[in-house]
Amino acid sequence: MSEKMDQRQKKFYDILVNGGSKDNVIVYEMMKYIPDDFSGKILEIPARRSKVVYNKLSKLKNADITCVDSDKEALAEAEKRFAEHKIANAKTIVGNIDNKLEFEDDTFDIVLSINGFDTFSNKNRAISQTLRVLKKGGMLIAGFYVEGNSKLTDWKVKHKLVSNGILKPPFYTAVSVQTTFSEIYEIKHFHERGSMVYFCAVKK
Repeated sequence: MSEKMDQRQKKFYDILVNGGSKDNVIVYEMMKYIPDDFSGKILEIPARRSKVVYNKLSKLKNADITCVDSDKEALAEAEKRFAEHKIANAKTIVGNIDNKLEFEDDTFDIVLSINGFDTFSNKNRAISQTLRVLKKGGMLIAGFYVEGNSKLTDWKVKHKLVSNGILKPPFYTAVSVQTTFSEIYEIKHFHERGSMVYFCAVKK
């Protein structure tokens, strides 16, 4: 699973996939799904560097936050951001969603995955593992690239982001996301922006 994205690649991703909008605009909307008084367990996978995420997590004083990534550098960056934002109720764990996550079934109340399902090599395993560790009635909050919204974007993703190992095919379409996830979740909110989708869904 390749989850590492430097600043140059991140800027390219924002412009190319998000229809020219800042990725933080989408992340900000996603973070609204988590109430500031939330007090359950959150799994963030993979680790992301968005200031919007850490600003939100810093408000969740009573939450238990776990950040999982296969990239140790990404986790080191996450730990640095936790310290900067005085987030004492968070920990990082090295893990690969292409294998079995080292958590018991029904552990988390929220699974947060920003630009995850377009970087995970094994999409089916990622779905099954996030579903397994999420409690019944828990929320999956996810956002990622989908193909089919722009032929030009799809071509550039293939030749720029896939070739560099940043994103991993096969990719969902906006329709197949809803079809696939609605089989196991109740999708509460679903949005498209450029070649990105983001949604909040509740485990049935």
